[in-house]
Amino acid sequence: MLCIIISRRSTADEYENGGRMEFMNYGTVDKQLFSEACYKMIGALQGQKGIGTLREKTIHSVLKYYYAPNPIYHEIKIGAYVADICIDGEIFEVQTRNFNTMRNKLDFFLEQHEVTIIYPVAHIKWLIWMDMETGELTPKRKSPKKGTIYQIIPELYRIKMFIHRPNLHFIISLIDVEETRYLNGWSTNKKKGSSRMDGIPVDIYNEVRIDTAADYAQFLPETLAEEFVSKDLALAAKISQRSAATLLNILLETKIVERIGKKGRAFVYRRIIK
Repeated sequence: MLCIIISRRSTADEYENGGRMEFMNYGTVDKQLFSEACYKMIGALQGQKGIGTLREKTIHSVLKYYYAPNPIYHEIKIGAYVADICIDGEIFEVQTRNFNTMRNKLDFFLEQHEVTIIYPVAHIKWLIWMDMETGELTPKRKSPKKGTIYQIIPELYRIKMFIHRPNLHFIISLIDVEETRYLNGWSTNKKKGSSRMDGIPVDIYNEVRIDTAADYAQFLPETLAEEFVSKDLALAAKISQRSAATLLNILLETKIVERIGKKGRAFVYRRIIK
């Protein structure tokens, strides 16, 4: 499995002195720098807005300062659009969801720039529930579900028309999050259908980068046979069959797999790139 990790300098001060991000094919995430970004941005945002009003902005701001601690690189106007980060003409966009809303911006940016979309995934999540009447918070509990790189699949599909462009890249940032939700759902315990109050990043676990078409091969588990159907992929990757079908659509576009026939009503696929 391909897994390209980003290596960066160890402290925010080096960035403050004008340093540029350096992406390497080895290294580990910088937990100290991430902690500094959390401390700086969460405190600042909560002071301005108040706890419970930040929503996606918290994660967005922390990641923006993690990848580019020097604010002179933030919110750079390019044509009619504003880039989250732009360093030496290289653009980085932090997008938590709804990639389809970026289509016009991407189309413009990709004409002349390298563009990297930074997509956060809650690797480990702790849930805290707030009683709507009393304001009381429950003790945080760890969710049994872990976030994976497969969560980006529906978002990639929304911008499938761009993924063949060689200057479009992705960073899947696996972070640990404390999420507070209102007890306002429709179920008896008010949890199903509840609304999210805020998500606070507390740590970074890993980063996976998609730089070239070949890097999409990492979505195929090593245990998967050379020839397979979508059900086999769903079982190997531990995702729904619907997600597997969407992923195969993307992998066909990036020429990671090819269709070679049918088994009953199901298409049979073969790996092209391992």
